[in-house]
Amino acid sequence: MSMQYQSYSAIRSEVKPGDIIAFGGKSEFSDIIKWATRSVVSHVGIIMQSQLVIGGTTQGDTMNQLIESTSLNGFSGVTINRLSDRIAQYEGEIWWLPLAGVVRERLDLKQFCAWCLKQERKPYDMPQAVKSAVDATDKVPILGRATHNIEDFAKFFCSELAAGALEVGGAIPHINASEVTPVDLCSFNIYASNYVQIKGVEKPIRTYKRFDPTGWGE
Repeated sequence: MSMQYQSYSAIRSEVKPGDIIAFGGKSEFSDIIKWATRSVVSHVGIIMQSQLVIGGTTQGDTMNQLIESTSLNGFSGVTINRLSDRIAQYEGEIWWLPLAGVVRERLDLKQFCAWCLKQERKPYDMPQAVKSAVDATDKVPILGRATHNIEDFAKFFCSELAAGALEVGGAIPHINASEVTPVDLCSFNIYASNYVQIKGVEKPIRTYKRFDPTGWGE
């Protein structure tokens, strides 16, 4: 496994639905997430794609879109934005994590996209985001009940949304998506051998592709 550093324009045509975009932010909240999860990653989103249709005919290039749960433009929750816009506006590190071929073959695109679209505008889930990062006490009696999340898609934090989309789409086995942190998702062994950093100070994701997601967080 290795990391390359390339511009988004160099890899734009290779980005596919289901791929993960990871972020390392510079805000105080991002720093807390990185500290709590011992990672350079503080946020993730997942790729969708769309094409312009005129008169029933598809026109032009595919547009890479990012669905994510975050605070953006005065709204805190699930939004869909053009990936190029998010990259241009973001201050910090950004990585592209492409799904492995065998994983992409399992992904039911129709089911994946339909589920993602249904989640748009759902609110951000701060309590579950915080508890997902506090894994050390999950198996401790009494304390564990306070910090362990039950899978619940009424609201979303970023990695819960992305993991849920992959789970519903059949790309990964059943997991507890509400217990998946941003770096957990980056650590699942579902990606291609090489990943690409496309913005920011060069930093590898040290646990990239290390763990089997089966039963994660249950």
